[in-house]
Amino acid sequence: MKILIIQHKMIGDVLLTSLLCENIKKKYPNATVDYLINNNTLPVLENNPYIDNKIVFNESKNNNLFNLIKFSKQINKNDYDVVIDAYSKLQSWVDVFINNAPKKISYKKIGRTFLYTDNVIKHKDSFTHLGLAIEHRLALLSPLGIKKPIETHPKLYLTSEEIQYAKKIFIEHGVDESRKTVMISLLGSDSTKTYPLDKMAQLVDYIGNNHNVNILFNYFPKQLNEAKIVYEQLSEKTKSKIYFDLLAKDLRTFIAIVNECDIIVGNDGGAINMAKAVGKKSFIIFSPWINKNVWATFEDNVNHVSVHLNDYFPEKFDYLTNNKIKKRVNEFYSYFDFELFKKSLSEFLDKHIKS
Repeated sequence: MKILIIQHKMIGDVLLTSLLCENIKKKYPNATVDYLINNNTLPVLENNPYIDNKIVFNESKNNNLFNLIKFSKQINKNDYDVVIDAYSKLQSWVDVFINNAPKKISYKKIGRTFLYTDNVIKHKDSFTHLGLAIEHRLALLSPLGIKKPIETHPKLYLTSEEIQYAKKIFIEHGVDESRKTVMISLLGSDSTKTYPLDKMAQLVDYIGNNHNVNILFNYFPKQLNEAKIVYEQLSEKTKSKIYFDLLAKDLRTFIAIVNECDIIVGNDGGAINMAKAVGKKSFIIFSPWINKNVWATFEDNVNHVSVHLNDYFPEKFDYLTNNKIKKRVNEFYSYFDFELFKKSLSEFLDKHIKS
C-alpha cells in the first residue's frame, strides 16, 4: 500500500500532521508513506523514521495554476493507493483532483466533497487534552481502520551530534549550568500573532526579577530590532540573566537549543510546537484571533498552560469571526494586559522553576 499525506504551509502544521505517518507505519509496517510538505518545513522532519519519502513543494516555483497542475501530474506518477489531504485548500485540491488514487481522505467541506472518497467531519469540541488540531488530524486515520491511534504526541529527532553541538553553544556563551533555562518565544510569525512588545517586556521582567534562571530569546534575525526594543525595557537584574546573542543559525540548531531549555514561555507558533515535540513544558499566549481550542495542545494546566483574551473578556468576542478580530487585533491586544494572567504564569513558574 502506497500512501501520500499532504500538508502544505507552516512548521506547526507539518509537525502535527507527521503523527499520521507514525500511526500508519505502526499499523501497517509494510506500507510506503510519503509526505508532501513545503520546502521551508523540511528541518522538522529530519531523521523521522516513519516517513519513506519527502516530496517537496516549493511555493515560489509553483505560484500559478499551470505549475500546480504540472507538479501534481508528476506526483500522480507514483501510483498511490491512498491520498490523505490534511491541508484541504487550493494547492492540495489540485493535487487530489489530478491524483488517480482509489481512496482519497480529507475533511468535509461544502462544495469539495466530490474530490474525496472519505469526508471526515471536524468536531467542534475537544474530547481530550490533545486539542482539536491533533484530534482533527488523527480522525483522518479512521477511514484506514485506525480508530484508536497509538501515538498522539508529535516528535522531533535530534542526532547525538546536534545535541552535543547545542551543549557546546551553551558553554561558549557561558550559560550558568546551575540555573534552569527559560526560552522566551518573543515574537510571533507576524504582528497579528505577537503579544505587544511593552507587555512582553513586563512578562520577561517578571521572570527575571523573581526567578534565578537563564533566559534565552527566540527571534528571527530580521526581528532583531523588535527584540532589542523588548530588551531595552528590562531591568538590569533581568538583563544580567539574558543571553541575547545565543541565537540559532538555522532551524535544526534551534531545535537542539530548545532541547537544552527547561520551559518555553511566550507567543504561540512553531517554536512552541517544536519545544513540545522535544518534551518541554509550555506557557502560551494566544493571539486574540487564533482559536485556542484548536491549538492549545496537551493542555492540562500543569505542564502546558495557555491564556487567551477570551478567557477574561468573553463578551468582547460575541458574534465576531476570527477574520473580524484579526482586522482589529491591535485593539484586542490593548485589553490583554500582563496583569490578567500574571498569577497563572507565577503558578506555572513555581511548579517548574525554583526561585
